[in-house]
Amino acid sequence: MGYFDRLKTKWDVVSNKQLFIIFVVFGITGSSSVKIARPFLDYVGLQPEVFADVFLGDALYWIIRVLAIFPLYQILLILFGSLFFQFPFFWEFEKKILRRIGFKRFFPEN
Repeated sequence: MGYFDRLKTKWDVVSNKQLFIIFVVFGITGSSSVKIARPFLDYVGLQPEVFADVFLGDALYWIIRVLAIFPLYQILLILFGSLFFQFPFFWEFEKKILRRIGFKRFFPEN
């Protein structure tokens, strides 16, 4: 059994076309979340210049940026998954992630 077959079984994906669409959605979402992070932080007033006088300011800015990317990624994953008609797959994927990071009571397993 090849790698993609194991992935299809694990994710309960029925076709190679669906698997390809899922990979496309992951790619678009990752790229978009990284691209949107800086304008989002600029909008809320967290430009790199704000951290210029802070000890390890550059590192602090990047930590905040990475932390901002995480929720943006989750939202975009559902959005792009829906646009590609894969909402059920990505909603289950999101619930699994949220359970793992401590939100089990909000998303109980069936």
